[in-house]
Amino acid sequence: MRVIAMKLFNLILSLIIIIVSVVLCQQIISNSISNQDNKNDYAELNNVRYGLLSIDEWKRQVTAILVMEINKLSLSRADVRQLRKHIEVLLNKLIDDIDRRIRKENLGSTGGRIKQSFMSIFINLDVIKKGIPEYADAVINEITEPKTMAQIKTALNKQLEQYSKRTFNTQDTSQLARILLRTDSNNIKGARIKLNEEISAKCDLIIEEAVLLIALSVILFAIPVFNKRPLAPYQFIFLTLSLVTLLTAGVTTPTIDMEAAISQISFKLMGHPIHFENQILYFQSKSILDVFRILIAHEDVQMKLVGILLIAFSIVFPALKIASSLVYYYNYHQAMENPVIKFFVLKSGKWSMADVMVVAIFMAYIGFNGIISSQLSHLNSSMPELVIMTTNGTSLQPGYYLFFAYTLLSLVLSEFLTRKPLAPDA
Repeated sequence: MRVIAMKLFNLILSLIIIIVSVVLCQQIISNSISNQDNKNDYAELNNVRYGLLSIDEWKRQVTAILVMEINKLSLSRADVRQLRKHIEVLLNKLIDDIDRRIRKENLGSTGGRIKQSFMSIFINLDVIKKGIPEYADAVINEITEPKTMAQIKTALNKQLEQYSKRTFNTQDTSQLARILLRTDSNNIKGARIKLNEEISAKCDLIIEEAVLLIALSVILFAIPVFNKRPLAPYQFIFLTLSLVTLLTAGVTTPTIDMEAAISQISFKLMGHPIHFENQILYFQSKSILDVFRILIAHEDVQMKLVGILLIAFSIVFPALKIASSLVYYYNYHQAMENPVIKFFVLKSGKWSMADVMVVAIFMAYIGFNGIISSQLSHLNSSMPELVIMTTNGTSLQPGYYLFFAYTLLSLVLSEFLTRKPLAPDA
């Protein structure tokens, strides 16, 4: 009676675990795809072409600085002294130029020569030049008048506005418009805040769901571990379904996020800061299926071949292994004696590429992480007036751990199937 009760408890517990696992698998896939779109849109909003490499963004910051400098334009005493010197030189040169021009015109006719003779008698240039300091003071007084300074600032601002209108780029902003519409935001800043909040919340939820799914699968596989007997039919079906949920979630959700970004770059122009934040240089968030679709759509035959190998060893091979396990367990048409079935069930663990793929993804993460960190470190400037901070956001995603869990647990299932059947009197 106790054995029957234990079997019934295990059956009910296993059934509950499978139902919850299927629901979790669906939730993980749905949330991951949604969050993948959010991450791609967030990266697009922060792309370097809309910031550090954008003419419009540079124009906005530089124009604001020039407007502030124009509006606070004033002449100090030192500026006035320097300006007076320039005005005196210009007035002296102007008087000499006028005198030469008049002389040149008067020499062209008899009347002109007579006129020049009278001018030479009654007009003394030296006397006129003695008044140059007074003329310069009069000009300075006029320039420093508040009304005149206001007119100068207005003229400079109008000229700056004209230059600003003539400076623009023809960048395609259709993606930005789409994201603003999707997030129901009026500006890029608002869209960034909304997307960042959604990404953070969903990342936490996906991690919790993935951890729970793996934990439930481990519990399900742990139930028959201490039982030396072969798997009961319901146990085998439940274990197989558990592997299917892990494999499905593992290949359809992102396995790795690759990101290279300049988190901050700033320097001062005319005493005012020029500042850029979170400039994304590169971002990709891809699942195994995403990578396959990209490779298979490539024009290069070699890339198509890599895509076929990828899908073969990540989906086709595991699916054949699961199907072979089914026919092997039930010995359909003497499947236990079939060498192909026996290979997939009992020996494919040694030759399966699933574990190799897990290692490959991990090595890609390590390699990309190292390359980005090394290359971005060269951007860090030693000049105190220029601050550049780079970041590397490359990280493994739940899809990787789900696929890794499938790889390990599929080997455990193969070991379960090697158990010898019970004797008839057992």
